[in-house]
Amino acid sequence: MKKLPILSAAFLLLIATTAVIGQNTRFSDPDTVIRDEFWGKLYADGGQSFFCDTPFTSKGFLLTDGYVYPLADIRSALSCGTSRQCEQDNRYRQIASDLHNMVPVRNRIEMQRRNVRYDNIGDVAKPDECGIRASAQFFEPPGRVKGDVARTMAYMVSTYDLPWLGATSVFKGWNRQDPPDDNELTRHRRIAEIQGNENPFVNNPEQLEQL
Repeated sequence: MKKLPILSAAFLLLIATTAVIGQNTRFSDPDTVIRDEFWGKLYADGGQSFFCDTPFTSKGFLLTDGYVYPLADIRSALSCGTSRQCEQDNRYRQIASDLHNMVPVRNRIEMQRRNVRYDNIGDVAKPDECGIRASAQFFEPPGRVKGDVARTMAYMVSTYDLPWLGATSVFKGWNRQDPPDDNELTRHRRIAEIQGNENPFVNNPEQLEQL
């Protein structure tokens, strides 16, 4: 009979360990991660801007580190205060350091995406040169990265218990419409190597349907 408490404790430890593996536990200094891991490793040899698919060889003045789940919305969800106050919050620092949520973005687009929600806008707005449709309240990414956005959003929501930034049905539709391609899979593999955890919705997109 004495074995039962031991087995129960082992089971709880397994659950706790699995939960830890499912999120970023390696990094908690956003500025250092952006400099050393994001630009210094993940995009050390250049790449392509996320929304516009524009090639670059190094970070220039037109590019910035963008966030699929914007930092302002993370601060709001955590109720940690101003930007400076949240920088002292360990939970915020961990989430803001997660490479799975970071993408290279044009400065103009990153400014445009603040305080908006993801949605299908359709003919309400004409697409710009990158294929983006945007209004004062909503943002529709180009079709080739809609799935990337959906799977990143699902990761942030399920991993850090954050609210959806749009209708769940929209993200599920984008996930089905745009399955993981070679670029997304390669980027995901590199992040997993650097950060130590994966986005399960990239490896198994069908899991998003269960949310």
